[in-house]
Amino acid sequence: MLRARQKIGKYRILGRIASGPLADVYRAYDSIQKIKVALKIPREGDDIGREEILHEVRVATRLRHPNILSVLNASYIDDRFVIAMELGEESLADRIERRTSTTRALDLAGQGLAALAHAHEHKIIHCDIKPENFILFPDNQLKLADFGFAKLGHRTLKASGSGTIDYIAPEQAMGRPKFQSDVFSMGLVLYRMFSGRLPEWPFEWPLVAFDKLKARLRPELIRVLQKSIQLDPKKRYRDAVQMQADFARVQSHARKQKRAKSKTGNRRGTSWRQLQWREFQRQFKRHLDTHQHCRRCEGPVAESMQACPWCGFDNPARGAASRMPSSCPRCERGVKNDWNYCAWCYGPGFEEESTRHYPDKRYTARCARKGCRRPLMPFMRYCPWCRSKVRQPWKLKGSKDTCRACNWGIAREFWNYCAWCREPVRHD
Repeated sequence: MLRARQKIGKYRILGRIASGPLADVYRAYDSIQKIKVALKIPREGDDIGREEILHEVRVATRLRHPNILSVLNASYIDDRFVIAMELGEESLADRIERRTSTTRALDLAGQGLAALAHAHEHKIIHCDIKPENFILFPDNQLKLADFGFAKLGHRTLKASGSGTIDYIAPEQAMGRPKFQSDVFSMGLVLYRMFSGRLPEWPFEWPLVAFDKLKARLRPELIRVLQKSIQLDPKKRYRDAVQMQADFARVQSHARKQKRAKSKTGNRRGTSWRQLQWREFQRQFKRHLDTHQHCRRCEGPVAESMQACPWCGFDNPARGAASRMPSSCPRCERGVKNDWNYCAWCYGPGFEEESTRHYPDKRYTARCARKGCRRPLMPFMRYCPWCRSKVRQPWKLKGSKDTCRACNWGIAREFWNYCAWCREPVRHD
């Protein structure tokens, strides 16, 4: 085991990320290129592990894709074989333990399928598809890693049952991996990402947590997952290329339906509402951060809003992409990784994900509690640090109007409901 601050060639070890049966992975600093990297180093004296990692380098070098982890360098340093790779923020396995909005999950699913489809196009079977082998980078970029077990697809292919048992296809467990085996594993990864549960043998539908899956996905997308998680390989997608194409087709159809519905609404004489929304955004978008759209009426809303100011719908931005790095497991609104509590719904405490405290331009006030005095963003209901309720009413910059019920600022000229307490707005 290498220790923190130990040097190996041009790299300074910062800490260990993971330990496996064949190799250890470290976070390190490249003193020449001045960047942080991940180093994968086989265990000393383990010739099998070294061969697996040599194979991983050769396979990964063949694949150039924005969603496949790149090998930056591979060489012998002090009699150790060292692979330097891009350093991500966390694995998909870590991310899916926290609540993820449906929009973001669909985006990650599309990226994962794109990576696997690219590997299959180059006749490479990954053989170890699981959440731990997908790495997240800034801006929610997902990359597929760990091609140590990968096999070249030929007409006749003999291989061991290598892989992770929870995600392995039945035929792969018996030593006969196929492109359909990766499809099966990918289907299980996506099922867990959207439902929160991993199905188990004998994989009979409806699978565990199927009700949660139906609540989040359209029937067409559920059929994509059903086809990928079939015990008989012949009933699955031929490969990830075919699976990705079907997934993209369903997504494209959903977007077209949404656009057509919006255009139909305009033809029925609702263009006045579009003009109203446009003027509202011009005046208040920057202060309210109304970058999302209501799930019912499509009006502009912010994830801090408890109700849609246009139609009164509860938690109108639920499931939309957030500008925050994480999501509250209770209300799905965005939260920062250094917060202790959800600032919007009085949700439960979070597991500590970082000891750092991140500055943010959106902080404009401070908690009134003497023992806290930590920064707050506009329209927070609770302090994310001490969980105290915000007593001082929030004002809406650019408007002198306030709600008669909660006394928070509202845009009376535009709104039908108070976005903070759902009280109908009087226009008299």
